[in-house]
Amino acid sequence: QVQLVESGGGLVQAGASLRLSCAASGRTFSSYAMGWFRQAPGKEREFVAAIRRSGGSTYYADSVKGRFTISRDNAKNTVYLQMNSLKAEDTAVYYCAAERGGMLTANRRQYDYWGQGTQVTVSS
Repeated sequence: QVQLVESGGGLVQAGASLRLSCAASGRTFSSYAMGWFRQAPGKEREFVAAIRRSGGSTYYADSVKGRFTISRDNAKNTVYLQMNSLKAEDTAVYYCAAERGGMLTANRRQYDYWGQGTQVTVSS
């Protein structure tokens, strides 16, 4: 089992940057593909980015491509989401998730473990 704890959220102005972190417990972190999702008020949880076990492949939602970067440090059991050029529409609770099969997927139902989320608010 994996426990995930997100951090790094906050209130920023449009155009600013934030880096989210997700720390994982357990010795098997490197065996999981990892993803970031977000959920705005009144909306469904949506895919943001995913990264394979080794970090060699990544996948992004079109809405964040070119602005956000997902990365991981398996030695630190941590996955990151660097968010640049933030927009008001990026405002949401951001969640990290772990997928046991190591698949690079945008389907939230394929993820097995979830963190509690961290709030990101972008003022325009």
